[in-house]
Amino acid sequence: MLISCGDALIDFVPTKNADGREAVMPAVGGSCLNVAIGIARLGAPTGFVGGVSTDLFGRMIAEHAAASNVELGLATRSDHQTTLAFVRIVAGESHYAFYDAGTATRNWTFRRGTIPFDTVEAVHVGSTTLVNDRGAAETKALITDARASSTISFDPNCRPNLVKDKPAYLARMAEFAASADLVKMSDVDFAYLFGEEPHQQRASALLAQGTSLVVVTRGNNGAIAWHAKAGQIEVEAPQIEVADTIGAGDSFQAALLFALHKQGRLARQQLKNIGADELRRALSFAANCAGLTCTRPGADPPWSHEINWS
Repeated sequence: MLISCGDALIDFVPTKNADGREAVMPAVGGSCLNVAIGIARLGAPTGFVGGVSTDLFGRMIAEHAAASNVELGLATRSDHQTTLAFVRIVAGESHYAFYDAGTATRNWTFRRGTIPFDTVEAVHVGSTTLVNDRGAAETKALITDARASSTISFDPNCRPNLVKDKPAYLARMAEFAASADLVKMSDVDFAYLFGEEPHQQRASALLAQGTSLVVVTRGNNGAIAWHAKAGQIEVEAPQIEVADTIGAGDSFQAALLFALHKQGRLARQQLKNIGADELRRALSFAANCAGLTCTRPGADPPWSHEINWS
């Protein structure tokens, strides 16, 4: 099984009403839930770990996860309210306003001993759960238990408007990156975390400290990856008509993990030994899945019948 741990929420995504005025439409989201949805829809057994409310929106989340074949047995259900995020598209980028105080996600606690990590091939973490102290601490505890047997995947998926202490946040993200086997981030996240530092320079530093694979996605410019054995691999983005970019990075992450799983290259030692052709194939598949997600509104990653792995 593959597991994604973190945020599950409701995005209110931009649309137009019958009069052509701005409106919003509720859609299930949350970066880490999106990753779980994306993997499961492609056909790998997947579970979600995190807080899910029992309120109206939490029931929407649970129904959406079940419909996409995501196992929610490891999630923590509570009567705390669901996190809400309102989205606007500015210059092609998604901007968010979060309402997250006292929510089910914020109140999630890792229940030690409840996850059979010896049956878990990989654990993905990241996003808004890591902004607050409690969420970060609980996620660290999960990684501590998981790391002995499971590959750790990390995407910071930064939300600057939630960050109150940037130096502390940067240090925290560096700590999570240091514990990960696979680090993926967008070029926008990279700039927030590392400023104008060259991508290759930071990738080399991460590889030197033990990370196996570093990936930077660059929107229309495709993605570029660095691996100690396979070297530097660059893939193009598909040419598409964009509806919005919500969930594109999550879809890329999900498809990359799925592709590595299908190739038998997701386990830690296997990931270290992946070849250049295998890695290029996995990255290209991930880019195509992200592209398909961008052709429809909201975080709606593709199903296996929509995009062929084999």
